[in-house]
Amino acid sequence: MKLIKFSGLMIASSLLMFSCGGGGDTVETSEAEEVKAGSGQTLTIASESSKVNWRGYKPKGQHHGIIPVTDGQLMVEGNSITGGSFSFDITKLEIHDLEEGSENHGKLFGHLQSDDFFDAANHPEARFEITGIEPFSADEIEDKDEYETENTPKSSSELAPSSPTHWVKGNLTMRGTTKNIKFPAHVSINDSVVEAKAGFNIDRTEWGLSYNDEGNVIDRAKDQFIYNSVSVEFDIKAN
Repeated sequence: MKLIKFSGLMIASSLLMFSCGGGGDTVETSEAEEVKAGSGQTLTIASESSKVNWRGYKPKGQHHGIIPVTDGQLMVEGNSITGGSFSFDITKLEIHDLEEGSENHGKLFGHLQSDDFFDAANHPEARFEITGIEPFSADEIEDKDEYETENTPKSSSELAPSSPTHWVKGNLTMRGTTKNIKFPAHVSINDSVVEAKAGFNIDRTEWGLSYNDEGNVIDRAKDQFIYNSVSVEFDIKAN
C-alpha cells in the first residue's frame, strides 16, 4: 500500500497551527477558506463503508454514535489528491450507547435534532470540503488541559490515528455555519481505492451548538454543564 503524496493543496504551515496558549485538544477554527476545483480522476465516496463517529461529554456521563455519510468525491491526479468533499446526514444520526426505541434514546435524539444543538429541521446536512493538506511530522500533536471529571474528553493524541501521514485542512459546515479546521489523518491508496482515517476534537460552540456551554458555568464543581469539546472521527473510503 502506498501513502498518497499530496500536491496542489499545500499551504503555509503558519495557517495550520493549533490554538495558542497550551496546544490544541480542540482544533483551531478560522473563517471559511476558498475551495479550489480539483483535477484528475474523480473517485466516489463509498457511503456504505464511510462514517463520521461522534462522542459528547458531560461530567456525569457521555454519549456516542455515528452520522452516516451520504455522498461525496475525491479528485486524484497520479498519486496526489487535488480536492474533495463529502456530506453527512444529521437527521440520521445514530446513538450507540442507548437502546434504540427506549425513552432515554428518544429524548436524546430529539434534543440533538432540536435548536439547542443541530437544528436539523433547518440544517439537515453537514459538509466537509478540503482546502489544504501538508505532510505530518512527528510530535506535532499537543494536548490541552480540560476540567477533570470521570468523563473528561479524550485528548488529541488519543483520537489521532496511530500513524498520521498528513495534516488535513478544510471547511466544515454545520447548522448553517462554515468554519475552517485542521486535523491529523492517515491516508493511503491501493488500486485506486483511497482510505482516510482521522480523529480530533472540535469546539461545538463555534457552530452555534451552545446548549449548557461550559464557558458560562459559574461553579464547575456542580457538574451542571456539557463539555464544549466534541470528539469527531472520520472514516472515509473512495473508489
